[in-house]
Amino acid sequence: MRSPQLLGDLAGLALPVAPEAAQCGFPSPAQDYPTDELNLAELLIRDRPATYFWRAAGHSMEPVIPDGSLLIVDRGVTPVPGRIVVAVVDGEYTVKRLHVDDSGQVTLGAENSAYPDIALPELSEMTIWGTVTFIISPA
Repeated sequence: MRSPQLLGDLAGLALPVAPEAAQCGFPSPAQDYPTDELNLAELLIRDRPATYFWRAAGHSMEPVIPDGSLLIVDRGVTPVPGRIVVAVVDGEYTVKRLHVDDSGQVTLGAENSAYPDIALPELSEMTIWGTVTFIISPA
């Protein structure tokens, strides 16, 4: 994975919001017009200077993160076990779920069972670069 790049400015991007939630179960009659606007930058970005966009590459995190998804990564969010992180392992970027067992052993877990988790040996160099806060992928 390459270093992050600036993909554009979302600050002024506000889109109409439907007046009610779309039902995922049985259909509900909906109104025909939006009532509010939603600013995507306000929704997706907690701390602008600490937030980066990353493009996911590969299949180890599928189905949670499909290949080509856009990741919003916040360097100011504390990485805690169970969260998806961007980590640097021996100089290489990777996106995995952070696991820490009772003994303090860190494992970076793949979501796709066809890929192995990364158990970090004592002498491995690993840094958590940031925490994934949102995943944007095509429907």
